[in-house]
Amino acid sequence: MNPAERRYLEDDDTPTMKTIKGATTGLVAGSIWGTVVATWYDVPRVERNVALPGLLRTLKMMGSYGMTFAAIGGVYIGVEQLVLNYRAKRDFVNGAVGGFVAGASILGYKGRSIPTALHAGAALAVTSALIDACGQTTKADTGKEYYAYTTKKRPTVDQ
Repeated sequence: MNPAERRYLEDDDTPTMKTIKGATTGLVAGSIWGTVVATWYDVPRVERNVALPGLLRTLKMMGSYGMTFAAIGGVYIGVEQLVLNYRAKRDFVNGAVGGFVAGASILGYKGRSIPTALHAGAALAVTSALIDACGQTTKADTGKEYYAYTTKKRPTVDQ
């Protein structure tokens, strides 16, 4: 089955459930990225019996990145689903509109300027359109199925 046909099989979830999954995925990815950023940039001071302030700074950074990524993921998927239902077409335009709205609203709000909002929206729109136009996959489907168990029966040994 080619990737274009596989895209039509994803209709098992409702648009609301897809939006929740997008926001949850963004929360997890943002929390992980926040941990990495906190490790790189927030050099902990080594002090005796004072571990709590470093931990609190790391948790705040994780929460900040996690909520930003969750908002971007939720807005992106939500707008993409709205445009998909309105246009009744599955193409790269849905993702581009979702990417522009997510980038412009969330990152523009954080940057507090209209040029930042337009640049962030355009960057996410172009990225989404390129991913959708290029087949939306990072792996080639070889048609093989891998199981955690064997599907072949063992030969019986007659004694």
